[in-house]
Amino acid sequence: MERVSSFNDEKSIDVKEKSKSYCVNGDVETSTGEDTDEITVLQNERDIATHVISVDDDPSLNPWTFRAFFIGLGLSAFGGSLAQIYYFKPQTISVSLMFLGIISYVIGLAMETFIPRHGLLRYLNPGPFNKKENAFIIIMASAAANSALATEVLAVQRLYYNITPNAVSSIFLLFSSQLLGYGIGGLMRGILLYPSKMLYPGVLPLLSMLDAFYYDGIATRRKLKVFYFVFTAIFIWELFPEWIFPLLTGVSIFCLAAPNNAAVSRVFGGSNGNEGLGLLSLCFDWQYISGGLNPMTIPLKAQLSSFIGYILCMVVFVAVFYNNIWESRNLPFLAQLLFYENGTVYDQTLIMNSNYEVDPTLVAEQGLPFYAGTWIVNLLAMNLALAATFTHLLLWNKDDLSAAWTWINMDTLRSWRANFDWKFWKHSGEREVPANTEDLDPHYREMLKYPDAPNSWYFLTFVLSFIVGLVVIYETNSTLPWWGFVIAVLLGAVSILFFGALSAITGIAESFSEETLVQMIAGYLHNGRPMANMFFVLYSYNTVSQAMLLLRDLKIAQYAKLPPRAAFTAQVIGTLLGAVLNYMLMNSIIDSQREILLSVQGTNIWSGQQPQSYNSQAIAWGGLAHELFSYGQRYQWVPLSYLIGLVAPLPFWIIHRYWPRLRMDYYYTPIICAYIGWLCVGINSSILAYFAVAFLSQWWLRTRYPRWFTKYNYLVGAALDGGTQVMVFFLSFAVQGAAGAAHLFPAWWGANQGGNYDRCSYLN
Repeated sequence: MERVSSFNDEKSIDVKEKSKSYCVNGDVETSTGEDTDEITVLQNERDIATHVISVDDDPSLNPWTFRAFFIGLGLSAFGGSLAQIYYFKPQTISVSLMFLGIISYVIGLAMETFIPRHGLLRYLNPGPFNKKENAFIIIMASAAANSALATEVLAVQRLYYNITPNAVSSIFLLFSSQLLGYGIGGLMRGILLYPSKMLYPGVLPLLSMLDAFYYDGIATRRKLKVFYFVFTAIFIWELFPEWIFPLLTGVSIFCLAAPNNAAVSRVFGGSNGNEGLGLLSLCFDWQYISGGLNPMTIPLKAQLSSFIGYILCMVVFVAVFYNNIWESRNLPFLAQLLFYENGTVYDQTLIMNSNYEVDPTLVAEQGLPFYAGTWIVNLLAMNLALAATFTHLLLWNKDDLSAAWTWINMDTLRSWRANFDWKFWKHSGEREVPANTEDLDPHYREMLKYPDAPNSWYFLTFVLSFIVGLVVIYETNSTLPWWGFVIAVLLGAVSILFFGALSAITGIAESFSEETLVQMIAGYLHNGRPMANMFFVLYSYNTVSQAMLLLRDLKIAQYAKLPPRAAFTAQVIGTLLGAVLNYMLMNSIIDSQREILLSVQGTNIWSGQQPQSYNSQAIAWGGLAHELFSYGQRYQWVPLSYLIGLVAPLPFWIIHRYWPRLRMDYYYTPIICAYIGWLCVGINSSILAYFAVAFLSQWWLRTRYPRWFTKYNYLVGAALDGGTQVMVFFLSFAVQGAAGAAHLFPAWWGANQGGNYDRCSYLN
């Protein structure tokens, strides 16, 4: 395969010299002088973006090949189908960016190697498989490889309300809800994409891997060897914690010493879902250590804030449970369901009338449901974080976001009107290059040579999605009025600016869920209408998540120097294809497995747990919001916490203004707040290992061995993620029940198949 000259050799030296950073005396991240003879410690986003990944571009590389479309459409169909099938499975499988990057590289390399370059076959092999083709494929497949939230709404309508909207309305519901966020997010590119400040740390391992694949030179060949070695080692290793030796998921000395102690299980257990807090557990399974966030990529400032929130989380969870706040002692320690006061699962069908609306008389007979105390803490923490995000960014990052509102003046509006051209298809996409480009992000500066996908394209996407969405909410019996739809979209648009910025800067806010806040607002606006609640969430929360996905993938395009119009095309095609496949498979599965999907337990092959959960949340928030969360009610502090969150960043800002040496600017208040509810669900035995790797990477290696950090940190992170995800994918189908019956490893001391893997007490 043809390779271009390595950016790690001569060509990159000038870039590194120009963007050198210098340490601040006395800072926690100051270098100790070891290993710093060539490269200084990377201090900011611009340093990382110009040192870790290539700034070079080869305009001759063509992404518009039949091969790129062929592989992209194939992986989009694969990812979209798999995502929808696994929406109805007891075990969730996702197709990650890293998996798509590796599998597309392997397929592209195979087509380059084995397909002749003559006759009609030359379209499948036009030449060496290049980096821009690979990026094009990843972005297209990434847009398709998820289960659209609209299919969740349609599934609930079919399963619980006996409503089956016609196929045309359903398809357009999917299109409008998936593309609405794309339109809004695309219009914010100048704020949330182009600046160096908007780093998107989560994509750096992927780009580091692509650089290793496609650049030549001694340094790059050495990096590629490191990648293959780590990839192979973790691929083999994951066979042990994932199948043969699952105790390695969470080794707890306390559980082994006191296997029958319930308190020990709650605090120190964590190898199984909803088991405990996992305090001081040792995890050797990279799948859970990395999880949704690779600890080797998140900046140290964000890691420190999340660590503070983690400590507070354990203290608050234990205090709430053992002080029996909200009747917590009667309920499971970690749980997400609704319960009766005695701890049994709440039967929501008993409070619904024939129209599937909450009946106050039936509620009075059954009593109001309870949430586990730790789940309420999670709701409180998330509301604190969501509100704190607005204040924090306005205080600390106002200049970064000001372009979102400074255009609102008569001169700008008159200029737009004078220059408006409705013939959007004739826009050349040419951009004015400023005379002084030193302040521009180096990657963005390289992209200015390509025709842009102009704002008119994204605005048209938004307008069409908005109009279609306004029509389909009436065609699909959503019960959501037009004004509720408008409020949902406006709420989503404002949220994209703030949550998109926090996600781009820290890499953590992608894990923030605005869903609870949106459900709460919808519950008060449309009380007693669970279905309206679902559609409100669809056009608000889903709009935010889709916009953040679009911006993340556009950042991949910017780093890989993929022309903007190619990125736009890949995203739209992938999104539309994925939506159609989602709809077809959803209908097929519901038609054939309806009774199983409606059952509480399901089978080891099919499960309705996700539509059941979505429906129950819609009932709780859409039907019981006033009874549970209004002022004076049991969970009144859940909505009130939003007001507290608005002022939470103020003490940090005031202290820093008058006592700057205390470095209060080092903390992200929204992240601290969010992580107070972090351990409310899932496997928690990996947390200690997560922070150990994070501080080893982002502090010790970055400040003590900056040369090694620059060359290998993100590449090793990519190899660990890639090898793990490929093995987990294979094991899911081979032995973990993804393709039918599960084949667990025979029980032995390291594989306690009848209880918790860490040997802690199994609590019902």
